[in-house]
Amino acid sequence: MQEKRSHPRRLVRLPLRIIPRGAEPFAAESVDLSVGGLFIQAGGGVAFGEELEVELDLPQLGPTRLPAIVRWIRAEGFGVQFGLLGAKHTHALADLVASIPSE
Repeated sequence: MQEKRSHPRRLVRLPLRIIPRGAEPFAAESVDLSVGGLFIQAGGGVAFGEELEVELDLPQLGPTRLPAIVRWIRAEGFGVQFGLLGAKHTHALADLVASIPSE
């Protein structure tokens, strides 16, 4: 199968807070991360196509909320694509991804 992602992903466990629209926020953990999105380990709580915010601690910015949309769901978690990000968030994500050693 050919890889279709346009951004490199890095395996990384980061604590997250998922903030769905109109529902209670919940804690989760990342499995992998790229500038374009991430895979989140969590049991349910979201629907395909749902817009939400992902809160994570970016080294340069501290706790940061990023807009995202759920692109796929599996039993072990779900994948999100980040929405429109500003330059400082994109730069901070790129720096974080670059700091994680590739497998």
